[in-house]
Amino acid sequence: MSFDPRYPQPQASDPRARSTRNRAIAIGVSAAVVAGLVAFGSYLLLENSEANEKSDNASSAQDGKHPDGHGDSHDDAKGGAIEGLKSWDSAKLGRQHVAGTVDYPMKPPVGGDHNASWMNCDGDVYEKPLPDVNAVHSLEHGAVWITYNDTAADAEVSKLAQRVKATPFTLMSPYAAQEGAIMLSAWGKQVTVDSADDKRVDQFLAQYVQGAQTPEPGAPCTGGLATVPR
Repeated sequence: MSFDPRYPQPQASDPRARSTRNRAIAIGVSAAVVAGLVAFGSYLLLENSEANEKSDNASSAQDGKHPDGHGDSHDDAKGGAIEGLKSWDSAKLGRQHVAGTVDYPMKPPVGGDHNASWMNCDGDVYEKPLPDVNAVHSLEHGAVWITYNDTAADAEVSKLAQRVKATPFTLMSPYAAQEGAIMLSAWGKQVTVDSADDKRVDQFLAQYVQGAQTPEPGAPCTGGLATVPR
């Protein structure tokens, strides 16, 4: 077979050029795949972040709190609602210093006008009844007052005394006129419990020792009366 010299003949392809082209195609495909994986991973990360944020916000709403951590869920933040808790409007509880006695509407009192001297309440356990007007001043400083009457078992009283001694901003004393055997009082708050091991003891102390109800936060529980006035 002869070839006409007037016409150019097809040339065999260069293997090196073909190899270079194949590598370029492979690199381009790989880059596209990697880019796709990165984009997909970013999408999943964004979706997961948004889902977590929605979950956190939902949990905050369920707890009664705002997402930024502020709100009126003091009870939920420290052990949940206390069964049988009684509350009084703090705005209606007087805070004047008086020289005489005060006729409080509840026993033990949870607030109101009081004596200028407070009972020491830095884990103090008193064996004798306290004057209401001095103990109420301790509540104003953020203390929790644990009281008991003659129906409380000695073992329960002993357990409570040990707990009080280990807990700053608490005080304890007998209170014959109260209805429940064991009662815990804070400013505007009160609960009757069944025993020293009642979970409400822990709840009440956690929520109301220097809690949000305290009219004078930062006021001391020392430097007051260390013994019962005569």
